[in-house]
Amino acid sequence: MKPPLLVLIHLADSSYASIAEHYEILYAPDQQRRAEMIAGPARHVAVVLTNGSTGLTADEMRALPRLQLVCAFGAGYENVDVAHAEAAGIGIATGAGTNEDCVADHAMGLLLATVRHIPALDQATRAGAWRDNLPLQPQVAGKRLGIVGLGSIGKKIARRATGFDIDIGYCNRKRRDDVDYHYFPDVAQLAGWADFIIVAAPGGADTRHLISGRVIDALGPRGYLVNIGRGSIVDTAALAAALREGRLAGAGLDVYESEPKPPQELAGLSNVVLTPHIAGWSPEAIDASVQQFLRNCEEHFAAAEPVVRA
Repeated sequence: MKPPLLVLIHLADSSYASIAEHYEILYAPDQQRRAEMIAGPARHVAVVLTNGSTGLTADEMRALPRLQLVCAFGAGYENVDVAHAEAAGIGIATGAGTNEDCVADHAMGLLLATVRHIPALDQATRAGAWRDNLPLQPQVAGKRLGIVGLGSIGKKIARRATGFDIDIGYCNRKRRDDVDYHYFPDVAQLAGWADFIIVAAPGGADTRHLISGRVIDALGPRGYLVNIGRGSIVDTAALAAALREGRLAGAGLDVYESEPKPPQELAGLSNVVLTPHIAGWSPEAIDASVQQFLRNCEEHFAAAEPVVRA
């Protein structure tokens, strides 16, 4: 018999089939099925598959007495109760590295779409407009890009941006010694220097509303903000007010505080480009994430000690 696996996230049919070759899947991608599974059928599982935004609470872990390993699909694990897992000897593993290229590609796509106003130009063209009657949008080349969070994804964004002859600066928990980009210890200082900001930081309490009204005002009326990190990092109300009042030129968001519902404060604004938290999703990235999950499980149960989270 295949061991049982509790899955708390949506899986595409192909991903489900690949994992089902190895596990008996207890599928609970919504809150009602999640509660029902944890209260009953899932009590014998040793592994839970979740992601950073879906997470797994301490109470849920306590309800799973045979739990040995929590796996996050993707790099984030901000809503997994790490302290409880460590205290209970439960391993945590992630899919860090499986979708970095996909996210970095999407970040640059959002930046270009936002600065060049591509979605709005598409709609205007379909309606019969011609360039002579449309406002000109700035170019990306030759500008300054500030990256908030220069981890693996942030570095890949920077590498892509250099191909556009962009000057790179970054704000990070500490200065990196493996890059020569401009370092700013304070995110508002970075925003004051930059023409564009791309947020690539992790979520959680430490970064909540890191992009505040003060930071947005520092970026200024000619500035553009892109967020492919976590929705909680940007103060949505402050962002919406700045965009409405012309204190910020535009924003491109793949993540937002209200997800999966669209951010109502932003949805009606023409200077915002929205995508549905899909930056890390591609056939290649999803397949890599599935394979990494299976490797994480195999290594965990073959090892004398739990897998250390990435």
